[in-house]
Amino acid sequence: MSASTSASASTPAPTPAVSVLGLGMMGSALAAALLKAGYRTTVWNRSAAKTGPLVAQGALPADSAAAAVAASPLVIVCLTTYDNVHQVLDHADLTDLTDLPDLTGKTIVNVTNGTPAQAREFATAATQCGAAYIDGGIMAVPQMIGVPDSGAYILYSGDEQAYQTHRATLAAMAEPQWTGTDPGFAALQDVALLTGMYGMMIGTMQAFALVRSAGIPAEEFAERLAAWVGAMLASVPPDAAAIDAGEHLTDVSSLAVNQAAFPNLLRTYADQGLSTELFEPFQKLLDRAVAEGHASDGLSRLADLIQKP
Repeated sequence: MSASTSASASTPAPTPAVSVLGLGMMGSALAAALLKAGYRTTVWNRSAAKTGPLVAQGALPADSAAAAVAASPLVIVCLTTYDNVHQVLDHADLTDLTDLPDLTGKTIVNVTNGTPAQAREFATAATQCGAAYIDGGIMAVPQMIGVPDSGAYILYSGDEQAYQTHRATLAAMAEPQWTGTDPGFAALQDVALLTGMYGMMIGTMQAFALVRSAGIPAEEFAERLAAWVGAMLASVPPDAAAIDAGEHLTDVSSLAVNQAAFPNLLRTYADQGLSTELFEPFQKLLDRAVAEGHASDGLSRLADLIQKP
């Protein structure tokens, strides 16, 4: 063995470095997962006190956002809004996205919740400043981050080469799922998934309010409701196929049948003294679907109508 080979074998590889900006509950969970996985993790937060628990776990505190960015080739930004991101990185006018610092050689992974348009706009600004940009949408709560088999995953879009380079690091936080090179795709699919979730929660809360109006405890009804909603999720794949194919005829439950039956829901809510405001728009959409000649179609037709308000 040569001396150079021996020296190389005895020299440990440098620990991969990553910086995390923003230490709310989610940012702290991301940083803790990276530390647990053995990454050299620099942390920064506008309120410096929040760095304490992570420093106790081995994180390196940065005294400024600029110092945190300089410390690592991979920078994860997890703030509340895009305005916060600009306040942290721009130094100045929020309307001037060209005022970002020099980010040459950096990869910015921004998992701040935002819109597809905001992601694309920031991607352009970051790229102009020399950075590779990846946008992310976190599909998890903080307690799921860094926990194997928790079901947590993070959607990513933007610079695919940078994503592949840092994929192993990103996997330390949650399962990474690539959505495409359009920087807005992660945010778009994040919002789409949240739309499904909020739709379920709206129905769940209305159902609980309804049974409680009759004196039935929500807990007593919960198992029955969960089983029913779970069974109905089986319709998601066939509905998706029908939407993509543009073939909406059904032998299950037509729009005409749903239009005729839905007023019973609204009447029951009103009779029980409940608000109908969450469900009135759905009745209007059913009415429009039938009025436009889609009475024999299934509920999958509604996706087309939503795209044509």
